[in-house]
Amino acid sequence: MNPTIYDVSRLSGVSTATISRAFSNPELVRESTRRKVFEAAEVLHYYPNAIARAMARQRTDKIAFLICKKRATILDEFYAGICEGSMRETNKSDYQLVISTAADWDMAPSTAQSKQIEGVILAGDAKADMVTEFQSQNIAVVLVNNRIPGLDLPCVVSDEFGGVQLALEHLIGRGHRRIAMVAGRFSPYIVAERYSAFLEVMRLHGIQVEAQHVKMCEADVESAAQASMELLSRKDRPTAVLGANDVIAAGVMKAARRLGLRVPEDVAVVGFDDSTICPMLEPELTSVHINCRRMGELCVERLRSLLSGEECPPLTVVPEELKVRGTT
Repeated sequence: MNPTIYDVSRLSGVSTATISRAFSNPELVRESTRRKVFEAAEVLHYYPNAIARAMARQRTDKIAFLICKKRATILDEFYAGICEGSMRETNKSDYQLVISTAADWDMAPSTAQSKQIEGVILAGDAKADMVTEFQSQNIAVVLVNNRIPGLDLPCVVSDEFGGVQLALEHLIGRGHRRIAMVAGRFSPYIVAERYSAFLEVMRLHGIQVEAQHVKMCEADVESAAQASMELLSRKDRPTAVLGANDVIAAGVMKAARRLGLRVPEDVAVVGFDDSTICPMLEPELTSVHINCRRMGELCVERLRSLLSGEECPPLTVVPEELKVRGTT
């Protein structure tokens, strides 16, 4: 038989009302009393009924993590890393985390109240109407890996400019001046941030970017390879290429091999995200590392602040670092 609050009361010598308060509002109970309650609960393996506690507090302590990306799955490596950080941080608190993709959320904004969530982390390419619909239902919203101009809500992002700067200065330091970029059609926010950073860092170093040295493609290996074939077949071909993510960088490497070019001797390649494919490639791919786990932790911290009525910074930027490997 499962232990009850009455068993905890008998063992601790504390009233059931005080035990209930110790779990629902521990700050209202003296430390010595809380200690008696928690020690007795641990001995008995007693856990308060989450539903009853939620009814007493008129809160569900339930938050959601939604991946907003076309054809996304919860196994998407990049967002899985952010989600892992959110789970780890949630497990330190009383919150419950519901994980889904926006597409699988059954028209997410309209069902949020029925799912009884208090807050939501929108990861990726969330649209403004989704955000405003959540907010209209008094559901706290935090964005991660995205920013939406004109909306007042906390955003957790990686330092895209700093990451591009690390990659380009690494290449420039190795003597490269003809540096190209292959950008994929994925998150508009991320593509825009990395592309504008590419142009700005090159300008700061006095290097002119040739129009033919910037290519757009679909965000898959074969599309990136096709775009890179044209880029690397030019007489004035670049000596280094920055891929907007690791998948695109893998496509650049594939094109180089098809053309008989050596990496990094004939063309250096840098990716972005530092995904698990980097050490699988030959040579291993130099890539900008994004601290996805930390981003996920910070999302929960920001959501907790919103739900507690505390001040919350509008923008949190997580530093990136360069992982140098064989392609440079």
